[in-house]
Parts: sequence; C-alpha cells; structure tokens
Amino acid sequence: MIAVSFAAGLNVYATVATLGLMGHTRWLMLPASLHLLTDWRVIAAALALFAVDFFADKIPAFDVVWNALHTFIRVPVAALMAFQAASNLSPGEQLVATLAGGMIAFIAHGGKTAARVAVTPSPEPLSNIALSLGGDALAVGLTWLSTWKPYVAAGIAVVLVVVALILVRLMWHAIRSMYRRRARTAAA
Repeated sequence: MIAVSFAAGLNVYATVATLGLMGHTRWLMLPASLHLLTDWRVIAAALALFAVDFFADKIPAFDVVWNALHTFIRVPVAALMAFQAASNLSPGEQLVATLAGGMIAFIAHGGKTAARVAVTPSPEPLSNIALSLGGDALAVGLTWLSTWKPYVAAGIAVVLVVVALILVRLMWHAIRSMYRRRARTAAA
C-alpha cells in the first residue's frame, strides 16, 4: 500500500482508475473492501477526472493552485484506500495503515507541489508539461508495479518519499530566503 499511497499523492484519479481497471479485468484481485473500485461508474468517474486533471496540470501557474486544492482530495482518498485495504487487520493496525497511507500521500503531494512551484516560473512551458507527464506516468507505473512486485514498488516509493521530503525542505528554505531578502530590502 506504500506505493499506491505515494501514487495517489501524485495523481489520485490515475491511481484509482488503474486499480479499478486492473481489478475489473481480473488482472488483480482486490480485497473485498476495495471492490467498489472495480465498478464501471467509479472507473469512468476516475478516468473523466483524470482527463480534467491531465489538462489542468499542464497550465503554468494554474497547476500550482490546482495542486494546492488537491491536498484536500489526494490525501483523504489515499488514507481511505489504505483504511479499506487494511480492513482485515486489527483496529489499531488499521488506524496505523490509514495514517501511514495519508502521510505518504501528503509527502508525495508536497514533493510534487514543491517541484511544480520551482518549475512554474520558467519562461517555457515544456518543463512544466514534462514534469506533469512524468508525475502521471509515475502514478500509473507505481500502481501497476505495486500489484506485480510490491516490495520493489515499496522500495521505490520509500526512496521517492525521501526525495520528496528533500524537495519540500529546499522549497521551504528558498521561500523563507526570498521573504527575508524582501524584508531587508523594504527596511533599507
């Protein structure tokens, strides 16, 4: 569930659609608690929202707002999927899985947002589009890999969590430095 939570933090619609399609075609046997994802209405909604997200995420500056709003979608959905996937565990273990799923998605989402904020000011749109396409491909690829080689996918997700934390930290320091410089300039 580590890799799926990370993927949901990048693109929840692609993650839900991938799991739903894999479960519906019987490529993957989802736990009964996640069987709702295999319903065609859920798959269709996820694909439609993925299409909207696909285009919205390619527009410089708007993508930052779009990603900020999705904090309230990606993280709760990832936590809910982790909660449902852990339904066969004890209540305490299920709570830990839910919190871990939400936290991993939050870190992935934060890393994606930090990278987008760093790239958005570039004058050309290609870096923005490439970063967005890479995030979409990573979300689908990690979800698929987690069903085939879960330990490999989890290992990749753990490495990406560390990278995302470093990106968030670097972005935080850059923002703080910018505000300090502005404050000094205004005071002078």
